[in-house]
Amino acid sequence: MRELVIIAIKEFRDGIRNRWFLGATAALVLFSLSLTFLGSAPAGTVGVDQLAVAIVSLASLSVFLLPLMALLLSYDALVGEVERGTMLLLLTYPLSRSDIIIGKFLGQTLGLGLATVLGFGSAALVLVYGGIESANWMAFGVLIGSSVVLGAAFVALGLAISAMPRQRSAAAALAFGVWLCLVIVYDMALLGALVADGGEGISAPVFDMLLTVNPADAFRMINLSGFEDVRVAAGLVISDLEGIGNGFAPVLSLGMWVVVPLILAVVLFRRKQL
Repeated sequence: MRELVIIAIKEFRDGIRNRWFLGATAALVLFSLSLTFLGSAPAGTVGVDQLAVAIVSLASLSVFLLPLMALLLSYDALVGEVERGTMLLLLTYPLSRSDIIIGKFLGQTLGLGLATVLGFGSAALVLVYGGIESANWMAFGVLIGSSVVLGAAFVALGLAISAMPRQRSAAAALAFGVWLCLVIVYDMALLGALVADGGEGISAPVFDMLLTVNPADAFRMINLSGFEDVRVAAGLVISDLEGIGNGFAPVLSLGMWVVVPLILAVVLFRRKQL
């Protein structure tokens, strides 16, 4: 356990010193503040809760930026050390390969969680300082918590990717492809299939299931469909996703996207020839 904690602390320190990660964290803070300021304009005009508008904006930001930050942290966590020759040195210590994976996962998730809290916390401070009164602070807390879990899911995916190739360049290309497919292409393909189908073959329950199995869409459903004021701000006043957003399916799906890739990373790394 002590060795695992040491690895986690090392990964956390390495992550917060990474200039690319620091730049992404600064961008997260900047975008969070900008979206919070911009969100106050429509709220005052149409009478929508200002915090709910901020939640919708920040959820849209999270679903694109946090997975990219997570993969940026984790895609070379294993293959990079193998290339540099430090992995063989690390394995001379009384550590199992599972300990290395879990330690790296905990450290990188902690770093990403800190960046998330800093970004969204700065937005919350602006709203509090502005004297906002809202009943949706629980929804804001859910946004922060689910954002950390979303980041953890993509950290686990990044570790699984890092355990596959022998070159960092291949891992980087694979990580970008995973981000592109899960965050952008999946929804476009699903929408195209829905339009082409014309509602004949893809029923509402099937469509809901297809949304739920994607981590980015599960995250959206948790945050945009679970609270009434947020649904109003997101334009989902009458939403077929209301029931599933309030249900356990998106939460379970997001949790599985953490557990399954992490197990896969352990299995692949155990079989990897160094």
